[in-house]
Amino acid sequence: MPNIPIFAAVGGYELHELKDIFIMQGFAGLTLFSVFLLMALGLVIIFGQMKVINMAHGEFLTAGAYTTVFLSKMTQTYLPKLMPIYFPIAMLAAFGVAFLIGWIVEYLLIRHLYSRPLDTLLATWGISMLMRETFRLLFGAREAGAVMPNWLMGSLSPSEGLDIPINGIFLLSTAVFMTLFIFFLLQRSHWGLCVRATLVDRTMANAVGINTARTDRMTFAIGCGLAGIAGAAFTTYSSVSPSAGSLYIIDSFIVVVFGGAGNILGTVLSAFGIAQAQSILEFFTSGVIAKVMVLLTVIVILMIRPQGLIATKIRR
Repeated sequence: MPNIPIFAAVGGYELHELKDIFIMQGFAGLTLFSVFLLMALGLVIIFGQMKVINMAHGEFLTAGAYTTVFLSKMTQTYLPKLMPIYFPIAMLAAFGVAFLIGWIVEYLLIRHLYSRPLDTLLATWGISMLMRETFRLLFGAREAGAVMPNWLMGSLSPSEGLDIPINGIFLLSTAVFMTLFIFFLLQRSHWGLCVRATLVDRTMANAVGINTARTDRMTFAIGCGLAGIAGAAFTTYSSVSPSAGSLYIIDSFIVVVFGGAGNILGTVLSAFGIAQAQSILEFFTSGVIAKVMVLLTVIVILMIRPQGLIATKIRR
């Protein structure tokens, strides 16, 4: 009887093929992780710090994506020599556009609803539909894609059969940088001090001279701006449509709640785990089944640990 190695193949794949599949899907998961993290960072400081349920957060991603698409077309048409450097500028512009829209939305609507969190859900849901229809009127219903600079194209091949996309490495670097930057702002800047003071005791923060209304407005706008950066990142691997942001809003809330609302480290761990699990499971099953399996796992863990992966401790 021939001597057959145990576990020589799994599911029709040799073990060395499975290793390459897991590595490639892992890097694909890092791309998804980067978008999840950039989206969730905005929700962390909006939902986690201000208790506002922003259902329009996905549309701010769409605003950033359309800003990037628009600048790529303008650069390609009128300033083609700037194509190699336009994308970082487009990311800043995406942040600025989403920040400005967020500032206006907070001033006109959200500031009147801070004591009514469920009302913010309904109000921002209406804002999301309004923004979606505005995108459809301005840009049409068809999908649009940004033209990527050459340095974002292609992949690295450290070994045969293993391809690592360059845009994924760039997105991961961007997500890590923005996470560290937001953490620094929250811990070391005057704005971060005002945010933390307002979170602990809004009345006392007002009493010591902190303008909590301005702090709330800045916090909401920065959170929306981070979604705009996520939108710019989104254009590196997919085209954008008016409803593109709605595909990520539920996943982003799951990341925030699972990580522990208001905790940046928990958000990072949550985004990484969910993105990696979803990416690997999609290869062996389908997108819908992968999402269901990940969601069921998150639900079971939250039943055991309702506070999320890392609980935020606040002195009362």
